[in-house]
Formats: sequence, structure tokens, C-alpha cells
Amino acid sequence: MSYPPLRNDIFLRACQRLATPYTPLWLMRQAGRYLPEYRATRARAGSFMGLATNVDYATEVTLQPLERYPLDAAILFSDILTVPDAMGLGLSFALGEGPKFASPVRDEAAVRALAVPDMDKLRYVFDAVTSIRNALAGRVPLIGFSGSPWTLACYMVEGAGSDDYRLVKTMLYSRPDLMHHMLRVNADAVAAYLNAQIEAGAQAVMLFDSWGGVLADGAFQEFSLAYTARVLAQLHRMHDGVLIPRLVFTKGGGPWLEQMGALDCEVLGLDWTVNLAQARRLVGGSKALQGNLDPNVLFAPPAQVEIEARKVLDSFGAPHSGSG
Repeated sequence: MSYPPLRNDIFLRACQRLATPYTPLWLMRQAGRYLPEYRATRARAGSFMGLATNVDYATEVTLQPLERYPLDAAILFSDILTVPDAMGLGLSFALGEGPKFASPVRDEAAVRALAVPDMDKLRYVFDAVTSIRNALAGRVPLIGFSGSPWTLACYMVEGAGSDDYRLVKTMLYSRPDLMHHMLRVNADAVAAYLNAQIEAGAQAVMLFDSWGGVLADGAFQEFSLAYTARVLAQLHRMHDGVLIPRLVFTKGGGPWLEQMGALDCEVLGLDWTVNLAQARRLVGGSKALQGNLDPNVLFAPPAQVEIEARKVLDSFGAPHSGSG
């Protein structure tokens, strides 16, 4: 499929550590409840899943923040848990609550029954990607995404969010064979899902390892990092002759930055607990670094938000040779 030429490629250039006139800006949840227009669209859709599974609504809300702010990328409006939903776990969202699965995976039979889903079950996501890419008309690039294999496993076993991850960690420690089986299936499913997003029009793809940081040292490398690497190894590097940057974000991943620096990706996303100058020393010049303003800063007065944003920019230091 042919799309209009990209007019703002600053984000994609930064992902490749190329010179840019300024630091590109986007937000991980830039389409969301803080926007009154998003809340109005969600009300029309009737539910979160009604919003996410409707191509027109998903396109509308993805573009909404771009009408308000001079952002340098759009990120697909969807959810990190679409893949296990396609596996038949029954994803739902109650108003004011997080995601829930009707059929959590908690015994050997359920784990052994898991399989990479038919990607046609996720056609609504790929149709939305194509629709958004067309609607952007080259304005900014479009980022696709998925939850990481470990993060998906957390929700699949717990059945919802968790304060202590007792159920998934119990499986991890008592039946590591089952956990590895689930993670292999998840990794292969996520890779197929992200490749389909790329083929539908995504110009970069991101893995959200939202719960990697809840793991102990050693467990993180075995059950999170290894399966993130398995996904990355399967992703398309190029599409239609253009490089597709791969981004990885691990919340709480600061202790393992040096090891994450060895991942086969272009960008590492950092949370607000990480010192950026230290991260840069650990990772070196092999990866672009993304982050890392504390989201709660945005509740402060505008003048303070500007101060904190400048601190983040200053903490990166001088550009690497040949980059801006």
C-alpha cells in the first residue's frame, strides 16, 4: 500500500541516533482520559473494547492529541492485552477498573492449551493501523505496540492487575516448565502480531514490559529479558525498504540496563527512576534512549513542568558523535 511521504521524521531519525533539530516528543498514553474529546468518544463507543475494536473510533482517538499538541509521533490506540484476548481468555474492562480475563491460565491443562492465535482475530487492530496511517497523511510516524511476553503472562495468570503477583510468581518458581511454555507461546504470538502491524502500516513498534521490574535478579533475565529477545529476533527489520525501529520499555528495569543494552533493538525506554547520564554510560552509544519524565510532573503548574522537562533534557548531556 502506498502512503503520502512522511513530513516529520524527527522521531524516526532519533530512533536511529541521527542528528535532529530538537528532541522529539510523544507520550505513552497520549490518547486517553485526560482529553475531554477522548472521554466523549469513549462514551459514544459504550466501552473501552467498543472503542478499541472499532476502526473509526480507534483512528479518531489516536489523532486527537495531535490536534492539541505539537507531538512528533502517533501511537496506535489499542491495549497491550489484545493477544491473550485473541487466545480466548475473554478480555473485559469495567468502568473505573483495569483489565480482567474471564478465563485466567492457572493450571497445566490451560497452559498446554495455549497457542499462537489466528491473526485474523486481531484484524480490527491491523485495520486500525492502516486507517490511522492513511489519516495521518504523512504528518508524523505511527508507532505500533504490544505487551511483552512476561507482562502478558502476569495478566494471563493473575486474571487482572495485581499488587504482589503471587499467582504468576508461584507458577514461575514451582513450575518453571509451565511458565517457559507460556512465555514461548507469548513471544511467538507477539512477534507475529507486531509483524502484522508493520505490514499494516506501523513505522515503529514498541514492546511494553510493564511488569519486568517485579522480578528478582536472575528471574528477570530468565523469564523476561530472554523472551523479549525472542520477540525481537523475529521482527521485521525493514519494510518496503525502510528501517522499522524497535523500542523496548521495561518499567523498573534500571538494575538491568547494561544487559538490556545488549538487546537487538534500536531504542530503550527508561522510567523516571533511572539516572539518564548513568544509563547512557551503561548502554553506551549503541542504543537511543527514550524518557524519562515522571508522569506525575504533569499535575504540577506549567512553569514547574517546564523546569522538570528541561532537567530531563539536560541530563542526557551532549549528543553522541554524529547525532543530535
